Amino acid sequence: MKKTLATAALLTLFFPVISDAQAGSGQTQKGMASYYHDRFHGRKTASGQRYNRNRFTAAHKTLPLGTKLEVTNTRNGRSIVVQVNDRGPFAKGRVLDLSREAASELGMLSRGVARIEYRVVSSPARTSS
Repeated sequence: MKKTLATAALLTLFFPVISDAQAGSGQTQKGMASYYHDRFHGRKTASGQRYNRNRFTAAHKTLPLGTKLEVTNTRNGRSIVVQVNDRGPFAKGRVLDLSREAASELGMLSRGVARIEYRVVSSPARTSS
């Protein structure tokens, strides 16, 4: 039990989870992004919406669903705004999975991945229960 708690404490030091409270406007992160394969078109996302390859959406592991991000391809300087509506990516080393349309606008379709930087534009309003 002690070993598990110690490991969990160390992991949070090196791999912090972004909580709802930390997902404020202006927060940034750099990393690699990829995009969803067309075979996922029409499947339900974590938000309950259906994935639409023609919309500007993204998957992120921890940001609240509904968060809007400005994503910039650091190689060519192109930027777009996407809305987080799913969880992922599940590929090691990736920070975002983008819809096909978003990836196209960023100029990353031919490579399949791109080094990006994102900035939180807005987070969804919390509802009190």
